[in-house]
Amino acid sequence: MSPDAFVRTHTAVGVAPLVPELRLYLASEITPIWQASEAWLAARCEPPFWAFAWPGSQALARHVLDHPGQVAGRRVLDFACGGGLAALAAARAGAASVLAADIDAMAVAATRANAALNGLDVAVTQADLAGGDLSGAADWDIILCGDVCYEAPMTRHILPWLRAMAADRQVWVADPGRAYLPRAGMEAFATYTVPTSLELEDRTERIVRLYRMSM
Repeated sequence: MSPDAFVRTHTAVGVAPLVPELRLYLASEITPIWQASEAWLAARCEPPFWAFAWPGSQALARHVLDHPGQVAGRRVLDFACGGGLAALAAARAGAASVLAADIDAMAVAATRANAALNGLDVAVTQADLAGGDLSGAADWDIILCGDVCYEAPMTRHILPWLRAMAADRQVWVADPGRAYLPRAGMEAFATYTVPTSLELEDRTERIVRLYRMSM
């Protein structure tokens, strides 16, 4: 079974509460799809973050769809894209090009499947852009980051690269109150209340703030 087929087999088509315009292949519970992923890969793997519409990606997508002029005609990167919801929104809003990047092969497959489901043109890559792997990558005007500061090692790995990128382009970070979000060089510009699930969070909604990052 291919990764794309696995995504379609173990999820159902649905929508994120804050972004009903876009259809997604989603899981309703994390444990069954995690177990299925490990059985299929015959190895232990990270949680299948790609199978859920996380609050950060929902807030980014909602903002992009409500303010299409901010991305229309521009080159957009959805960094650590998960299921690619922010990338889909950018493509729907008229971005000149959209690249969705994630080091998880299943996230790349899910984003590809979600783009096809919505008839949207989104390129995907498994390159570790923050680690310096820019093979096949273009330049970008806006980098969208949905909920990327949820653990210390991840934040340490990506933050220097994102700071460098912010020197000459926009870097938007959506954060629902994670502990490792940096405080310096972050300018809040929008706030969203996002319904969530106790399957994933410890509450039924999250307040998500969108920030512009600077060096």
